[in-house]
Amino acid sequence: MKKIEAIIKPFKMDDVREALADVGIAGMTVTEVKGFGRQKGHTELYRGAEYQVDFLPKIKIDIIIDDDRVEQAVEAIEQAAKTGKIGDGKIFVYNVESALRIRTGETNQDAI
Repeated sequence: MKKIEAIIKPFKMDDVREALADVGIAGMTVTEVKGFGRQKGHTELYRGAEYQVDFLPKIKIDIIIDDDRVEQAVEAIEQAAKTGKIGDGKIFVYNVESALRIRTGETNQDAI
């Protein structure tokens, strides 16, 4: 099993969800997060004063899937989230040692 963690721009969330649904992936956890990378934030004006916004709003998507579906899921996220501009985000893939569905007690592959 693998965990895919994707950090994307908020306005791309629906596109990513639809792209994942198109490849048969429906379960995910979505979190609103803030951060920055090379984008380094931006400046804004408030009541005539300019100030620096260091942390930009992003969406973090977590998905646990079978090893053989990882490439398909990563490609779907990449294509749906891509704008070609700085700040498009990142995708990370981690090994998952075990999983347990609390309601039924199912483990590992049966739990996802």
